[in-house]
Amino acid sequence: MDFKTDVEAMKAFTDKYSQLRNEIAKVIIGQDEVIRKVIISIFSRGHCLLVGVPGLAKTLLVNTIAQTLGLKYNRIQFTPDLMPSDIIGTEILDETRNFRFIEGPVFANVILADEINRTPPKTQSALLEAMQEKSVTAAGITYKLEDPFFVLATQNPIEQEGTYPLPEAQLDRFMFNVWLDYPSFDEEVNVVKSTTTDLKKELNVVLNANDIIYFQKLIRKIPVADNVIEYAVKLASRTRPGSSSAHPFAREYVSWGAGPRASQYLILGAKCNAAINGKYSPDIEDVNAIANDVLRHRVVRNYKAEAEGISIENIVEKLSE
Repeated sequence: MDFKTDVEAMKAFTDKYSQLRNEIAKVIIGQDEVIRKVIISIFSRGHCLLVGVPGLAKTLLVNTIAQTLGLKYNRIQFTPDLMPSDIIGTEILDETRNFRFIEGPVFANVILADEINRTPPKTQSALLEAMQEKSVTAAGITYKLEDPFFVLATQNPIEQEGTYPLPEAQLDRFMFNVWLDYPSFDEEVNVVKSTTTDLKKELNVVLNANDIIYFQKLIRKIPVADNVIEYAVKLASRTRPGSSSAHPFAREYVSWGAGPRASQYLILGAKCNAAINGKYSPDIEDVNAIANDVLRHRVVRNYKAEAEGISIENIVEKLSE
């Protein structure tokens, strides 16, 4: 992509975002906020965890986004018997009696980790290196993954039997934890109308891999005022009950707070949120717009909060005041 100025590039990014939303809307009805947050995570080079009950189009959403972005897409169905080699690949002995590495499904641009909490920690951890270092190590050899690379994982919050909750270290690798809710009555009527006929929606490719990498770099170049950075760091530090900057509400209702990665993602998410809204620099409003999704899986409530029905959203809202 060739633009004379960054301002011109920012306008092009806003236009491409609108085109992307319009293409996705051909297939996905409603879920506007979810789509916005997934796109923000992609252009911020982050990963996204989608949590919702069955039938809310989580898998379809990821598949649709991959098609409109023109990227290589692989779906991994996580099951209790899945092994790490089923994800990253394995070595085989070929005809020449030499070991040859066969790439697993993680070697793609978009990975759908479907029902990620249905597989044991040993297999869940196979994604850790890929998500953080964008590489895979097998038999002592490190293989780089193709850029761009992002993991969009899904999780069912209601069926807890036979599941393995994600450890905090892996949850922290996800930029966003996005909750999907039921559609409104009108949206559900439209869903039923559009999915019970034989009409097929043709999706157009809006961006390719090089375009995405270009815009990811552009987002990183967006300037941020010191007061906005300080606000993001202060918001993250106020969740830590043991620190001197902890909010009284956090001391009372939080057992563990967010780490420095939360501060980083608050700023990156705010930059992208500002860009898609046509702004050239984020403000505190942009930080608050994505705060819940950044902090939801990084703040651990204590027993008192659970007993009194105080949610993470309540806590974040209180800390943002």
